[in-house]
Amino acid sequence: MPKMELIGLSKEELSEAIIAIGEKPFRAKQLWQWLYYFGETDFNKMSNLSKDLRAKLADNFTIFRPKIITEQLSVDKTRKWLLEMSDGQRVEMVYIPEEDRGAVCISTQVGCAVGCRFCHTGSQKLTRNLTACEIVSQFMVARDTYGEWPSPTNETRYLSNIVVMGMGEPLHNKDNTIKALNILTDGDGIAISRRRVTMSTSGIAPHIVEALDATGVRLAVSLHAPNNQLRSQIMPINNRYPLEEVLSACRAYQEKDGSRYITFEYLMLDGVNDSLACAHELIALMKKYQLRASFNLIPFNPWPGCIFKPSSNNRVNMFARELENAGFAAPVRVARGQDILAACGQLKSKKDAEDKSAK
Repeated sequence: MPKMELIGLSKEELSEAIIAIGEKPFRAKQLWQWLYYFGETDFNKMSNLSKDLRAKLADNFTIFRPKIITEQLSVDKTRKWLLEMSDGQRVEMVYIPEEDRGAVCISTQVGCAVGCRFCHTGSQKLTRNLTACEIVSQFMVARDTYGEWPSPTNETRYLSNIVVMGMGEPLHNKDNTIKALNILTDGDGIAISRRRVTMSTSGIAPHIVEALDATGVRLAVSLHAPNNQLRSQIMPINNRYPLEEVLSACRAYQEKDGSRYITFEYLMLDGVNDSLACAHELIALMKKYQLRASFNLIPFNPWPGCIFKPSSNNRVNMFARELENAGFAAPVRVARGQDILAACGQLKSKKDAEDKSAK
């Protein structure tokens, strides 16, 4: 029988696995802490477990980490990993540092089926969903890299936030994403605050409320256009879930809890969606659906083969001022990691290109 993988199991599933090998359920709590609080990958180092139990665990279970294929460090200290899963499929993950903290951008799929025309990942067709194990273990690789597992000499926490906006559409992999986020935010383990986790979606309207209710994390919506005609041109998913459905779901999400705030991501594309008329339409949409929201204005990050160009600084700043004058926060995101193609919309695993070059 193949060994069972422990990473990605819920607390209940881990308890069932421990009982199945003849151990008491309380051992699952000890093991959970070793896996997710201390980040241990070697059963022999789990010092509060008996030698016999450690041997039994090693005989029955494994502890997964993706293989690091490449690791790049930008001039601005952004770090990007190309990670390989057990079946050889690869995804990218990025760490974006700030002065005293930073966010790890994790992926939920190999490729993406949404097909946004401005996104590099969208040019790589969907291969498969990632498992809960593969989603959780990405963040664990980042902690391994930065040495941020607790120890008597280390309580540093630069990896303070998680953003689920790497490769893939999280709500096309809803169940595994929900399961993974609940593991990452569990207070007995990795314990990232739910308020420091943001899930970004292109607008899979039927699943928005369900996923956010199940995880308690924050919501970001990739909007990128103020009307259906324009949004469908750059985001084909809008033909299935038009703005009316997406914004109605956002409204339903906020009505459940007055403290919930939504970030709308808006990529600034030269001559496409950056006019003052577009800004006025956005303002009207927010008022129509009575949404408490802020806008994250994103300078477009070019990638090879893309037809779009970034808006000028003047256009971006005029757009931001128009939103701010209407009472909406509209910070302009500072592009990070462009020199290593780690910026927003630039992620794409390199397996296909590398395989072709190796032939």
